Amino acid sequence: MIEVKDLVKRFDGFAALDGATISVPAGSVYGLVGPNGAGKSTLIRHLTGIYRQDTGTVRMGGEDVWENTALKARVAAIPDDWYYFLQSTVRDMMRFYRGFYPRFSMERYEALKDVFRIEEKRVIRRLSKGMQKQVAFWLALCCMPDYLILDEPVDGLDPVMRRQVWSLVLGDVAQRGTTVLVSSHNLRELEDVCDHVGIMDHGKVLLERSLAQLQDTTVKLQVVFREDREAPPPEIPVLHASRIGRVHTLIMRMSAREAEARLAAYNPLLVDAVPLTLEEIFIYELGGVDYAVKDIVL
Repeated sequence: MIEVKDLVKRFDGFAALDGATISVPAGSVYGLVGPNGAGKSTLIRHLTGIYRQDTGTVRMGGEDVWENTALKARVAAIPDDWYYFLQSTVRDMMRFYRGFYPRFSMERYEALKDVFRIEEKRVIRRLSKGMQKQVAFWLALCCMPDYLILDEPVDGLDPVMRRQVWSLVLGDVAQRGTTVLVSSHNLRELEDVCDHVGIMDHGKVLLERSLAQLQDTTVKLQVVFREDREAPPPEIPVLHASRIGRVHTLIMRMSAREAEARLAAYNPLLVDAVPLTLEEIFIYELGGVDYAVKDIVL
C-alpha cells in the first residue's frame, strides 16, 4: 500500500505540494490525474525518494521512503524523461539495473527480448523515443518490483505496443500483486487500466475514489422538459449544463437514480442517463473559469 499524508513541498516559497494526501491500495492500479502544474510529478519524485518532504509522510508498505535503500530496491519507476547513460547500450543499462535490484530477473530479461525486439547492442540515444520507452519498460519489469511508478508511461508508443505494455503491467498486478501508480494525461487509456483515481490541482488531491465509485456518484443526463426552457430549473444542482435545441445535457454530482428522482418533479418528456467518461469527470470536477475553453476574437 502507498500512503501519502499531508505532504508539503515548497520551492522558493512556492507550494508545489500543499497538503497532498493519497492512499493506493496494495495490488491496485491508481491513476493520478490533473492539469499541468498540479504537482503530480513532484509527488512522484517523493515516492521515488528523489525529494524529501518539508512536512507530511510518504510511506510504502508502512515504511518511510526517504533514505530507505531496502524499500527502494522494491520500487521501479519510469519517469516522463527516462534517464540513461549517453553511450550506453541496452545491455549496458541492463547491467546497471541488475547491480541495484537484487531481484532483477535475467530469465525475464531474455523472455522479453521476443516482446520488444530491440537489438541489445544498440546505443540507446540513437533509438527513437518510442523504442527508448520500450527499453525503459523492458528493464523496469525485469526488476520484479512490488511498486511500479509511471509518469506518462506510454507516450511515444504505437497502439500495438501500448496494448502489449499494459498487458505486461496488468499481468504483474494480477499474478504478483504489484501496486502501480500511473500519472497520465491520456484519460481514455487510464479508464481502461485503472481501478482507482485521484484528481490533483494546485498541489492538493481534490478527490480520490475507485473508478466505479467515481462514475456512480457523477451522472450525465439528457433531458427534454415539457415546456421550452433556456436553462434547467435553478433548484436542480448541476456541475455543468448545455443545450442543443430542446435537449438539455446535465452533469450532476449524484447517482443516476437520485438525479432522475429530482427531475421527476418537473415531469420531463425524456430523461436518459449517458455514460460519463473519466475525461468528463476530470473537467467537471475541476470546474470554474480557469478550465473553461476560451474563445479568442481577433
